Amino acid sequence: MDYRPPNTPSCTKRDFFVELPEGRIAARRIDPPGGNAADTPVMVFLHEALGCIAMWKNVPERLVAMTGLPALVYDRHGHGLSDPLVRPREPDYLDRESFGILPRVLAECGIAEPIPVGHSDGGSIALLYASRHPVRALVSEAGHVFNEEVSRQGIREALVAWRETDLAQRLGRYHGDKTEALFFAWADCWLSEHFAAWNIEAALPGVSAPSLIVQGEGDEYGTKAQVQAIAAGVSGPATAMMVPGCNHIPHFQAADRVLPAIAEFVMDHY
Repeated sequence: MDYRPPNTPSCTKRDFFVELPEGRIAARRIDPPGGNAADTPVMVFLHEALGCIAMWKNVPERLVAMTGLPALVYDRHGHGLSDPLVRPREPDYLDRESFGILPRVLAECGIAEPIPVGHSDGGSIALLYASRHPVRALVSEAGHVFNEEVSRQGIREALVAWRETDLAQRLGRYHGDKTEALFFAWADCWLSEHFAAWNIEAALPGVSAPSLIVQGEGDEYGTKAQVQAIAAGVSGPATAMMVPGCNHIPHFQAADRVLPAIAEFVMDHY
């Protein structure tokens, strides 16, 4: 479904690179029809563990059209069109993304008032970033704050799919020759002994901005305990949204319910 009213002009998209010492970051700026004021908050889309700009498809553009706010979408290192990872993925990789990379990407793009919209790993990054930096609001969709058995089992099943299906080819359309390194960096890290005790609940009280916490009831990578921990742990107001008939990707699998809910939440807090 297209949420843009009939005859509404299209959003404007601009692709560019952000230069960082760790390598180039591919980014996309999306502006609503007619542009926007310089001091307008910007939705910042943070993709999942195997995601990238292209894998969001038209979700950012649809939310820009629905809210009238601009958006930034970018590929983390090792993903999409960004440069490859330059170091092994270690158990603190989400901290490095949240406290090291993301603040510099925002500074380079001139974004002073972000509204993080994160999916899966991106949801965790949104929460961690907001625990140390002011944000207008944030959306965590299928985010994790601790490692649980269902997460590890989902990754074991992904490893089987890598060996026995065309998963590698499908991911390769987005990540090219970085695909295998990216996949095993994710799987090996989450299944490692060092990551078994990963937990970021101690950071949650630092999140004082309003939060929308979204998760599919059938999420194959996390239980409702993730949502409960986030809602109980943040110091700001939290709205939990469990989506029935939906798994790990609510913005696709239940778009007709989830995208309007995100848009309404964002518009209520800028």
